[in-house]
Amino acid sequence: MDLQRFFTGFCLGLIGSLCVACSQQALFTEPGASAPSVAAEQVAPTQAREGGNPGPPPELSAEALALVASVPGGLATPPRKDVRLVVISDLNSAYGSTTYDPEIDRAIALIPFWQPDLVVCGGDMIAGQSPSLTPEQITAMWQAFDDHVAAPLRQQNVPFGFTVGNHDASSALNVNKNFLFQQERDLAAAYWQDPAHNPGVTFIDRTDFPFYYTFEQHGIFYMAWDGSSSRIPAEKLAWVEQALASEAAQQAKARMLLSHLPLYGVAVGRDEPGEVMENADQLRNLLERYNVHTYISGHHHAYYPGHRGQLQLLHTGILGSGPRPLIDSRLPPWKVLTVIDVDFSDPDLTTYTTYDIQTLRTIEYDELPRFLAGHNGVVLRRDISYDDLAPDEKSFCERRLGKALCIGNLPFVKPKTHTA
Repeated sequence: MDLQRFFTGFCLGLIGSLCVACSQQALFTEPGASAPSVAAEQVAPTQAREGGNPGPPPELSAEALALVASVPGGLATPPRKDVRLVVISDLNSAYGSTTYDPEIDRAIALIPFWQPDLVVCGGDMIAGQSPSLTPEQITAMWQAFDDHVAAPLRQQNVPFGFTVGNHDASSALNVNKNFLFQQERDLAAAYWQDPAHNPGVTFIDRTDFPFYYTFEQHGIFYMAWDGSSSRIPAEKLAWVEQALASEAAQQAKARMLLSHLPLYGVAVGRDEPGEVMENADQLRNLLERYNVHTYISGHHHAYYPGHRGQLQLLHTGILGSGPRPLIDSRLPPWKVLTVIDVDFSDPDLTTYTTYDIQTLRTIEYDELPRFLAGHNGVVLRRDISYDDLAPDEKSFCERRLGKALCIGNLPFVKPKTHTA
């Protein structure tokens, strides 16, 4: 009898336990939902799908908190997509300077607010390009850059992709076809090849790092070429084409290129030969052939989100000293930082949110000229096609440049900007 009672009690207890377990499962599962799987996981708008879950927002410094609090209505926060980049450029001050304008420290302090998967720089990280600078001075400038920019990003665990600028490691040649600033190039290479200064990107080819290299981050293939002067040697162009044709490049979900000099002129004082890449249309055609989506550049110290043909052209603007106005524009020059959100399922691919770093307000497309007729070809604002231009706008361009340099543009899908 006792054995029978024990057996009956045991069975009833087991049935009760199963019922409780089922009821608990019902509490945590929506009606009709199946067991969750990794493939079906839902991702909140604040999370990066390709970039990985960024986790809780990092703690902002007192400086950053004060900056965010100072913006009337709050600092604009763009919707997060698959991958997020923060793009900066032209950080340097006067020749030989080991100090940085306050906007640099402000931008770096705010980086955790946006939680990027990658920070990209369009060059001119230090203030070189002077034959009078000693090795000690150049080394001190790289140390100052590390103190103000690179070390804080390493501490934030944010990878840093960059291209060298003319003030970092100019590739200008003398009459004997040797580098005019060989010492600066050697010291730039020494800084970046030091394991303590690892930028944290996933290299594909770093044979000629930091001048020509490729890397991949979260499904995007990046190439950095040495646009610190206007000409890329023939043997390096062969490397460019080989790298872009590679399986790593072509199987990536998107391709972007980093260059200091832009392809086309956009800024007052820089809209001339030597301040843009030589043979711009031929380079653009090469990049288009391998489906490069975005060409990120600095040097002109003026923000302009443009395109020509099928290639997006992000003229990054400046954070350091000497912002310049756009050609044919009465707009004041800005110091800016751009957040790029990448959505692989969107035909536009990228959305820009650009901040005036001094006021922290966003700069919208319709504030900017609809096109810029630089000396070597028109650049259209990225939401404008040539067919959108009014007759007087087309006439202005064709009088200045001739029809060929104005019309060499195929229609481009109109991309988006985040509006606060």
